[in-house]
Amino acid sequence: MAKTFTIHPDNPQNRRIEDIKLALSSGAIMLYPTDTVYAIGCDLNAKSAVERVRQIKQLGNDKPLTFLCPSLSNVATYAFVSDIAYRIMKRLIPGSYTFLLPATKLVPRLVQNPKRKTTGIRVPDHTVCLALLEALGNPIISTSAHLPPKDIDYEIAELDSENIMSRVELFDRWDNLVDIIIDTGEEPTYHVSTILDLTDEEPVITRRGLGWEAAAAWV
Repeated sequence: MAKTFTIHPDNPQNRRIEDIKLALSSGAIMLYPTDTVYAIGCDLNAKSAVERVRQIKQLGNDKPLTFLCPSLSNVATYAFVSDIAYRIMKRLIPGSYTFLLPATKLVPRLVQNPKRKTTGIRVPDHTVCLALLEALGNPIISTSAHLPPKDIDYEIAELDSENIMSRVELFDRWDNLVDIIIDTGEEPTYHVSTILDLTDEEPVITRRGLGWEAAAAWV
């Protein structure tokens, strides 16, 4: 059974953030809200935890995992950011955008796209996420907590609002699968992030999600 932490969405309690940080540093995985959907996450550098996330979500090693960073300067530690990519990202973050970028050596292979050597990175516009990132000092894995029917891939398609569980239902579903549940009182949504491929000279929007119109203005 997971341990639930009730966190204020705008003013996260420092003690509870610290307790979650210690658990993540020890290899825990968590269910937590973001500025898009609820996500399953762990410390990027906790290999056993990343492997558990893959197992729970039934993701093969050929499926890259997105992770959260606290700022654009931090993104540059884990990805090669071209001048064009920098200008676009500076306009859009923090926010509901996932950026595909060439990975540096600091990104574990277990997280990368093995063929392209790229990674997906987000800078969330969410107070609790940013507090956790600051406390942990490492990026946090972020993969959708919504378990789709077999014929729908929620990682690449817009979520169907009719299939979204309530917060209570979602917590119950994950209670025996994760170590920590973060409860900010926010209900799950079906709005996914917009994905921008910034690996080449020509930026491309590969998925239209929240804020895609704003992204289109800069791509």
